[in-house]
Amino acid sequence: MGEILGHLKPSLIWNHFEEICKYPRPSKKEEKIAGYVISVGKKLGLEIERDKFGNILIRKPATAGKEKLKKVVLQSHIDMVCEKNRDVEHDFDKDPIHPYIDGEWVKAKGTTLGADNGVGAAAALAVLESKDIEHGPLEALFTLDEETGLTGASNLKKGWLKADILINMDSEELGTLFIGCSGGKNTRSKFKSKLEKAPKNHSSFEIKVAGLKGGHSGLEIHVGRGNAVKILNRLIWAYSRNNKIRLAEINGGNKHNAIPREAFAIVAVPKKDQKKLKKFVTNFNETVKKEFEAVEQTLNVSIDAHQMPQKLLDEKTQRKLVDALYAVPHGVIKMSNDIPGMVETSNNLAVVETSGKHINIVTSQRSSVASENEDITNMVTSVFLLAGAEVSYNDGYPGWKPDIKSEILKVFKSTFTRMYGKEPEVTAIHAGLECGIIKEKYPDMDMISFGPTMYGVHSPDEKLKIDTVPEFWNQLVNSLKNIPSN
Repeated sequence: MGEILGHLKPSLIWNHFEEICKYPRPSKKEEKIAGYVISVGKKLGLEIERDKFGNILIRKPATAGKEKLKKVVLQSHIDMVCEKNRDVEHDFDKDPIHPYIDGEWVKAKGTTLGADNGVGAAAALAVLESKDIEHGPLEALFTLDEETGLTGASNLKKGWLKADILINMDSEELGTLFIGCSGGKNTRSKFKSKLEKAPKNHSSFEIKVAGLKGGHSGLEIHVGRGNAVKILNRLIWAYSRNNKIRLAEINGGNKHNAIPREAFAIVAVPKKDQKKLKKFVTNFNETVKKEFEAVEQTLNVSIDAHQMPQKLLDEKTQRKLVDALYAVPHGVIKMSNDIPGMVETSNNLAVVETSGKHINIVTSQRSSVASENEDITNMVTSVFLLAGAEVSYNDGYPGWKPDIKSEILKVFKSTFTRMYGKEPEVTAIHAGLECGIIKEKYPDMDMISFGPTMYGVHSPDEKLKIDTVPEFWNQLVNSLKNIPSN
């Protein structure tokens, strides 16, 4: 039994989740957690397969009397977003996650918890291990590298899965059934600077934006949280309108699918303007804190003395960079006309990174409508092309079109209604789920996504609501025994 979470119910899920937390699992470095998953399958004497990419498939026979039910694959990913607070020492390649209970939540000490999607993987392992639930023929699919491009699902071979129905357990709101998701694309822009020697009679400072909540760039793009890169760049742009300021470097954010929580700039100003800059930062801090006070209670913009850098960005590149970062859109672009309250199209200004002569920028476009995703990508592209940057793209990933006549949707809806006396919410999610990619490879496969409640995923504020886990389990168990026959 897990020492920290093992007393919680259902113990099968919590024990596996606590065990999963012991294994480092950054995207593209999942071998240790993959070893644990395989060891569970071997211990249970189940059929195990692994494809060339490293995805794991474990098969479990039907329980007595359920052999004729349609085959189901339980799907989750075993990598996690690795984010930590700046003052926390943690090596995600080596160190375990440290979960703890805080009232009605499970959290991690200063890092992401990895309940996205560790709790889904734990649920699949719990079903494989359980001896007292009814189900038809089962497959459990554990994919790799979901968080940095959905590449595990992208590398699945056609025909490997034998299931008729896929249950994805990578959603984050109990009582909501997801039957569609957005597609997405990442746009990378690169500025090249002619570095110049720092002028004399200048002082250097670090300007920092910190204390923001960040969060998932799809699921939480609509709640109005601050973007640290946008805020920092706004300060530099505004000050430079009437004052001399030079950039040595600007950095913020580190994941394409996370809203930047922190950003930093090393700047130089004439010594005579030191007090002016400090006062400007102080006043700017008061302004943005007031603007964001309803959603960002710990936002803070600060300035500290810094050693004078040897080189600065040339002024022409700096101006184009700052103008482009100001102009590029961030946040909701369009709400859905079909599903009330659902974001249809958005853009996340995700990363800015100074690397020698180059300033690299990553933005992430999402939409449930392919043509709109192309449109917002073109909009972002045009901003950076006008500023003289080089622009490139990743391959992107497809969306998952909702099917309101889905059989598995009917099963989950009726199960939920019997359990709670009311119907669940049925919607699509403004995020990339592996369902979209798997649907391309298995177009006849029926799909649904659901999960327990969690908040703050992709940030150190990530937390999993304890009392939703048994409800999540009960829905899964009751739905599995009511899968239709072939």
